[in-house]
Amino acid sequence: MRSPITISRTPPDGYPDVYTPGALATLEALAPLDGRRLELMDSRIDRRRRRAAEGEHLSFLPETAVIDGTITVADARAGRFEGAVVPHDLQRQRIQGTGPATKPRASTASGLRNVAYALLSGADGWIFDGEDALGQVDTMALDNFRNIKLAFAGDPQFHDVAQTVAGEMNHWSVDFHGREIISDWQEQLQLTTRIFRARGLHLDDRHIAHEDGHGYSAGMADAALCLANNAETLRSQGRSVVLYLPKIQTASEAAHWATILDAIEDHLRLDRGIVLVYVLVEQLEACFQLMEIRAVLGRHFVGFNTGRWDCINSVSDALAWDPDFLNPNIDAITITYGCMRVYEDRVRRAVNTPDLNGHYALWQGGMEANIPVGTDAAVDAAMQRAVVGGRREQVEGASGKWVAHWKMVHVMRPVWQEVGDDNQLGRPFPPLTYAAQDASALRTLEDAPRTARGARDLISVGLQYGNAFGRGFQAAALKPADFFGDDGVLYLMEDAATGEIRLSVLWEWLHKGAAFTDDDADSGVRAGETLTRELFAQLLEEEHAKLLRATATTCTTTQKPRRCPSPGQSSRRTCSSPSRRPGTSTSSTSTSMSRTFPWPKGRSGGSSTRTAETAPVSPATSISTARTERVHHDI
Repeated sequence: MRSPITISRTPPDGYPDVYTPGALATLEALAPLDGRRLELMDSRIDRRRRRAAEGEHLSFLPETAVIDGTITVADARAGRFEGAVVPHDLQRQRIQGTGPATKPRASTASGLRNVAYALLSGADGWIFDGEDALGQVDTMALDNFRNIKLAFAGDPQFHDVAQTVAGEMNHWSVDFHGREIISDWQEQLQLTTRIFRARGLHLDDRHIAHEDGHGYSAGMADAALCLANNAETLRSQGRSVVLYLPKIQTASEAAHWATILDAIEDHLRLDRGIVLVYVLVEQLEACFQLMEIRAVLGRHFVGFNTGRWDCINSVSDALAWDPDFLNPNIDAITITYGCMRVYEDRVRRAVNTPDLNGHYALWQGGMEANIPVGTDAAVDAAMQRAVVGGRREQVEGASGKWVAHWKMVHVMRPVWQEVGDDNQLGRPFPPLTYAAQDASALRTLEDAPRTARGARDLISVGLQYGNAFGRGFQAAALKPADFFGDDGVLYLMEDAATGEIRLSVLWEWLHKGAAFTDDDADSGVRAGETLTRELFAQLLEEEHAKLLRATATTCTTTQKPRRCPSPGQSSRRTCSSPSRRPGTSTSSTSTSMSRTFPWPKGRSGGSSTRTAETAPVSPATSISTARTERVHHDI
């Protein structure tokens, strides 16, 4: 029988350990479902065009509407559906980490280091990313699946890597926390719930096509390859089978995902509801259909995640036609800002609406993107901000949060231990309402700065991310070029949403004539002036030139090993740099700061001097990777 799909653009060996006979059969069984995906994607474009042409804001669905023949909107909002029971290994998900299981053009052993860091991190769950943080170049998606399969099965090759990585992690932890974080590496490997994030419905897979040459759904391919290769292994170990689903815009799209998951379960002879999913709420339109999305996914659905970065981009995109919607500087749009605060509140109210059986769902809070690498004062301040942010989410009712780097797991964990219970399911919140004012609240703006400095930062980080993206580093540690010589400003872990947001906000300011709120001496911009094409071209040229001139920063420490000291202690790091922010001195600077942290305090240790790993940068080299691989190469 002729296969309805073709596999192409792979190395000679064809990845037989990923494209197993069972996986190929699953891909073939799902192929007929792809026509509906294309209809849904066409519908996305049509809705967007109509809203732009007619100046139409997003609104809630009519209560009488039926979602793809499954359930009425009224029944979904009232919880008249059967949802999932949160399983044992998702009951406590205080800290979830996320990152891919490989690196660009890496050997299997090198890529497995990523998996080892993840499963040894102490996170309650780790989302092995096939989407925004995984480079979509060469065979990275297949390497990702290969490494996940080896690690989940406990292959000896993975264990050899994990044993080495455990020692490296403990060495870092003694330096930073004053204690080891891994006592038994083999036992530690068993503690973290394994989760996979598939790609969205809007993407085609780069290796698989239908027989007629049309693209095959990347999300469907991800779900098929992950589950066909790993579901039996996970179940034999007593683990749940869990996916994260991204970029869902409507309940109809969620219903299609439910059809895909049901088909996979049937093909693999799994009971219905075995495959569980979190949904990332990162599209503005989804905020109008939260209960509907939860209802159509039914027994598959276990929780929502508030993906703020993507949601900022989605709001900007959905309101691109509206001349009155103008975002401020990107750093002003925190989760407590205007529309973001409303979005988070609707998510927490949705998960705490009981279903027919009285079950609630999980709410996993947003991403903590900080990385604890920099001057002591900067790291201390960033960690304090991270803790404050985590505590705010905990108070608001989240069951846990995400971290973008394994080093943040033990910084954030104490915040969630304060909760006491495994999660916060069923906390009383007002029921969701669906009035006109609720819809308008989801596009709330607040007074905040919009500056030439903000435009420079958007351009600089956007350029760096585009460069990293093209080289396969879809997760990269970034900061504006003006701060390359300043270790007092930390790098942040960024993924594809970073590039999208920067482009969206810059487009918005440029095409809508956004007025700056403050004077800017460097560019000569005055408050009230706008981002013209000429000014944009000037800033773009200047920021690009800075990246080309950038050189590595050399940092040494004159202190005891970097750790969290007892209250009253201070430590000092000196940094010298040939690259500096305009108007600052090139002389070495030093800082000292007493710290009181909620995580375990450091113990005494011998003095040491360490030099950060650095590499010179050439114009042909990615700034975001050459300068920062010491930070993120083993995420």
